Amino acid sequence: MTTDVIDRVLDGLVDMHCHSGPSPMPREFDHAGGARDGWDRLRMRAMVAKCHHHNTQMDVLAQRSQLEDIPTEVIGAVALNSTVGGLNLAQVQLCLGLGGKVVYLPTVSSGRHIDCHAENLGFPTPTVTLTAERIEVVRDGEVVPELGPIFDLIAEHDAVLNGGHLHPEDISACFAAARERGVRRFVVSHPDFVIGADPAQCSSYIEQGALIEHELHMYDPGAKMRWPVEQLMQWISALGPENTLIGSDLGQAGFPRPVDAFRRVAEALLDLGLPEKDLRRIVHDNPRELLGLDG
Repeated sequence: MTTDVIDRVLDGLVDMHCHSGPSPMPREFDHAGGARDGWDRLRMRAMVAKCHHHNTQMDVLAQRSQLEDIPTEVIGAVALNSTVGGLNLAQVQLCLGLGGKVVYLPTVSSGRHIDCHAENLGFPTPTVTLTAERIEVVRDGEVVPELGPIFDLIAEHDAVLNGGHLHPEDISACFAAARERGVRRFVVSHPDFVIGADPAQCSSYIEQGALIEHELHMYDPGAKMRWPVEQLMQWISALGPENTLIGSDLGQAGFPRPVDAFRRVAEALLDLGLPEKDLRRIVHDNPRELLGLDG
């Protein structure tokens, strides 16, 4: 597969999951640096800046002077972990009110993620001491009341609700409660890492309106996990390209640049027989529709 073919398929892609800086975790580049690299090399349409520890829409505004001449749009997000006060409506108001588009249910503060730390899955170490308090989203079989106004606000802004790093059953419960309050855009990230959701469970998320996001971090041979790309191909075949997203989940210090990972994994998927139109739908059409991007 030639580089020209790969770049043509990837042209204008959207990275749904980029760990650019600043962050308490060591980062390879900041948001402007990631956007510049994405535009210069693949005309990246947009990237979602994800941090487990703060509202990245404030970063986007602070880096506005660096971003203004870069066509790639950097989209802010907030993850409802203990460092932002947990299920904190004010943080969601701040993020979405200032232009952010994605709200993550607890990630590093979820019970599932905290339990995975005991399994030694190789999570990075922050550069400062951080308190990670366990945040529950379901109590006595019911979604906690703090989430109601948050779901209302997400619906009002027509923003994206991501299932975070929750247990599979808790994601289902939260999505159901959010749908009742008008939320219509949902994502589940890396279902087979931390979360532990199988294809059947993911099919139920799709029935709730979700897209299933897989990460280059797991599959790029230049990164550390190096899962077989055949596994990603199996997911795409099982759930359909129309229900699939790919994010880089990259930006960590010492890891590959997202563009390089997109190229390598795209080449591997095409070599395995994924039609070009399906890959383009996954990296281009699906995320643009999800985020309400034009052009």
